[in-house]
Amino acid sequence: MKTTLEAIRLNKQLRVIGFDDAPFSKNNDSRVSVSGIVCSNTRFEGMVWGEVKRDGTDGTECLIDLVTENKFYSQLHAVLIDGIAFGGFNIIDLPALSEASSLPCIVVMRKMPDLIGVDKALRHFSDYESRIALVRKAGEIYDRDPFYFQCSGIDAASAEVILDRVTDTGKVPEALRIAHLIGSAIKTGVSSNRA
Repeated sequence: MKTTLEAIRLNKQLRVIGFDDAPFSKNNDSRVSVSGIVCSNTRFEGMVWGEVKRDGTDGTECLIDLVTENKFYSQLHAVLIDGIAFGGFNIIDLPALSEASSLPCIVVMRKMPDLIGVDKALRHFSDYESRIALVRKAGEIYDRDPFYFQCSGIDAASAEVILDRVTDTGKVPEALRIAHLIGSAIKTGVSSNRA
């Protein structure tokens, strides 16, 4: 993670990989596609694709593989995730992802999550305690207009610099915006207008 801070300090191009889940079926055993987009600052450079189980527990392992088992890994400065969970409540263990990848990991949200609602929804799962523990492990939610974010492996001020540099316009870093557009186009035939 030292190289990330050095790249920030020297004002170098920041190469990030951003993940978002694609639209998915509400069936209990459905698989959910996950697109990962590599950008250098805001320029698209590559893509990875994976799958997780809807409401499953394999999201963290999937992201670790997608981040570390590709040709871009050695050049990455950070991992961005659109929300803390994929496919409903397949919750990402943010500190574990950061540790396994040796990269700062940042969860980006457009609005403050309803933590009371999340807690209530997770109580329907038999493994509630382990799921809510993952939500809590993601840490403090920072409000830095236009982003809400959580981070692991990096301080909030440095995470804010990364988000600013990899965002072109609007409230969504470019890697996450493209991940959303591609995922929705592949699954529904047309890209969604909300990234």
